[in-house]
Amino acid sequence: MTATIERAASALPVTLSPAWRLCPGCRALLYGEKVMRNAGVCPECGHHFMLTAAERAAQLFDEGSVALLDVSAPSRDALNFVDTMPYRDRLARARRSTGLSEAVLCVEAAIDGKPVVSAIMDFRFLGGSLGAGVGELITQTAEHSLRTATPLLLVCASGGARMQEGMHSLMQMAKTAGVLADLDEAGILTIALITDPTYGGVAASFASLCDITIAEPRARLGFAGPRVIAQTTGEKLPPGFQTAEFLLERGLIDVVAPRPELRPALSGLLTLTCPGQPGPQPAPQPEPPAAAPDAPRPLPAEPCADPWLAVGLARDLGRPRSADFLDSLLSSYLPLRGDRAGADCPAILGGIGMLGRQPVAVIAQQKGRTPKELMAHNFGMASPAGYRKAGRIMRLAAKLGIPLITLIDTPGAAPGVDAEETGQAMAVAESIRRMLSLRTATLAVVIGEGGSGGALALGVADRVLALQNAVYSVISPEGCAAILWRDAAAAPQAARALQVDAGSLLQHGMIDGIIAEPPGGAHADHQLASALLNTALREAVADLVSQPVEDLVRRRRKRFREFGDA
Repeated sequence: MTATIERAASALPVTLSPAWRLCPGCRALLYGEKVMRNAGVCPECGHHFMLTAAERAAQLFDEGSVALLDVSAPSRDALNFVDTMPYRDRLARARRSTGLSEAVLCVEAAIDGKPVVSAIMDFRFLGGSLGAGVGELITQTAEHSLRTATPLLLVCASGGARMQEGMHSLMQMAKTAGVLADLDEAGILTIALITDPTYGGVAASFASLCDITIAEPRARLGFAGPRVIAQTTGEKLPPGFQTAEFLLERGLIDVVAPRPELRPALSGLLTLTCPGQPGPQPAPQPEPPAAAPDAPRPLPAEPCADPWLAVGLARDLGRPRSADFLDSLLSSYLPLRGDRAGADCPAILGGIGMLGRQPVAVIAQQKGRTPKELMAHNFGMASPAGYRKAGRIMRLAAKLGIPLITLIDTPGAAPGVDAEETGQAMAVAESIRRMLSLRTATLAVVIGEGGSGGALALGVADRVLALQNAVYSVISPEGCAAILWRDAAAAPQAARALQVDAGSLLQHGMIDGIIAEPPGGAHADHQLASALLNTALREAVADLVSQPVEDLVRRRRKRFREFGDA
């Protein structure tokens, strides 16, 4: 199915850099070879020069690993289109000037020894426009990824549709979306690398449909170009409009990575995933819990004797937060951003990483500790966008067959007009339903305060644990006291009546186990608290991934069906 590596090496077109380049970013005159030695990045201002497909392949992939795919899709002039020159003449000129048959180079290669299939777009060929040839080559490359169960990397660069092909161009959006759906169903990782610019039909199809979206700094991504938008609407565009940084802030992409960091980022992603293995799988080399570095001896997990005292400990500002635990528990952690609908809720953190030798997906509610952090994270109260972001990570975990861990620490879902207008109740309900049906192992841990439906939205798991001084309740004790006692000062009485403490929760079957905290509480020793949580997570995950996914889903639904069953 592929050409030999020798053929690939000789066939890749190479564009020699001009002796001198003028940087569009800082207007510095730069020696071309110096720019290329710096990965095509201006050493003065960091501007990322456009690369050819061959230059991109040379930067991203292991030397000697690149093999051209045996794919072909000659472009046809189905409309006999003529503007200022015949379309067939434009094609011939583009082929002569680039040495490519179309605007995409299709290869299989390796990154740090990990295999990948890649389609790399080349903007020099008619602006990387999406025509029938490009769509067919992208599709054939994705089909090769599907046959070989190898992750797919799409390097995107396009000015938009190939207008000279009319509706034949438009239909490539549906065609490429279809093959990405096939990869989703097969559980094969897909990654989009957005380079500058990526517009039109490419942006509105395969560039936006991958599991992970990485962009180079200031790379532009959008459906319509800024000039068209400004002329059509008469609006003044905001600073940085459609740049990678603008999109990251709005939750539309996951990562902005400077070019020298792309290889490590992609290598880490490939390490974290298990291509071609849908559904939860045992770790390739199961790691016994005792192998955890510096694993502490389990401490007796005596629940707090007074539920109201537990409320105070769970809310203690010195208590380790989700971000603290993620930093200490996971290696090769890649944070994921946004709900892909225009927002990135700061109360929800999430991503994929390694728990020992086991890849996992994580979703965590983040409160913060200082007043500034608490405000920045909305006190851990997630918006609808936060639960939609969590849904993205849940779907990715199920697709890749890796366990999902949730860390719960919230007084509740975000209240307010904005949350209601954007469907807070619907977002919480959908998250609960998704977790009930999720086809992978799931583990939820209440690390601090578990408040109402905002907590349950991340708590419908195969196993639910709680830290020793955590609390979990249908409503805050203060809220309960105000409603039923008509006196907020009755909160301690309400906490005891609600039995919000871990011991009571375990007794009622609401949780499956209690994780010990250091003497005095988790706030007294963050390092020991993380080590104790680490041990508990490894034990639980190792047990869960050894079980068939069908059994997990069946028992999960049965468990929640039986609450309140007379």
